[in-house]
Amino acid sequence: MGGVTMVLAGDFRQTLPVIPRGTKANEMQACLKSSYLWNGIQKLRLTTNTRIFLNGDPSVQQFADNLLHLGNGANTPDNQDGFIALQRIGRIVKTQKELNEAVFPNVAQHFIDHSWLC
Repeated sequence: MGGVTMVLAGDFRQTLPVIPRGTKANEMQACLKSSYLWNGIQKLRLTTNTRIFLNGDPSVQQFADNLLHLGNGANTPDNQDGFIALQRIGRIVKTQKELNEAVFPNVAQHFIDHSWLC
């Protein structure tokens, strides 16, 4: 592949090929990161989440930073089990209504506004 530019997007840690009747080891061997091509690939990492510039909410900045740290494996576990408390990366809600209000604040007031919905 000389002189060919390819753009690959996605989190390859979360996508594995499907190998019918294969083992986990077969899937790992077939993934892109196990390919001889992987060493020649220039890897770029997400450093800026543009959604925070559009929103301007400091809590969105905090969430974006936490998400970046989590995706890059930079979060340190809370204990020896290797788990990270959910409260560190998000907000826990108790009801569906509370979740809807957290994700779509004031949706009843904005549902007609197409710019808000998009």
